[in-house]
Amino acid sequence: MSEDLAGRFVVTLDLEGVTDKAGLMDRAARALALPDWFGRNWDALVDSLSDHTVWPEAAVEQGLLVVVRGWRPYAEANPDEWRTAQDVFAEAVDRTPALAVVLALGGSSQGFSGGPGDSVGG
Repeated sequence: MSEDLAGRFVVTLDLEGVTDKAGLMDRAARALALPDWFGRNWDALVDSLSDHTVWPEAAVEQGLLVVVRGWRPYAEANPDEWRTAQDVFAEAVDRTPALAVVLALGGSSQGFSGGPGDSVGG
């Protein structure tokens, strides 16, 4: 199954150097410009990702593509947490057809080179 992601507003969630949940939440809050009331927990992240009212303005009409890069060290340091993060991304995508989350291949500072097989719930 393939999905056309062209035309969506792209936000890069760079996890380079992140090895724990707190770091992921801080990076997500910055990358997505989440409001101050963002709770920095898994439920708050899934709610924010699936709530277009907190998305960048352009993403509301275009749809939102979140490209996660630099994720591999986090996945290796905290595999259980990383599985939870992937479940959160997938749940948000399942709730919100205008949202897609993809993992950049290589998991580091390499550019986005993902394809349909790299989509998380999208």
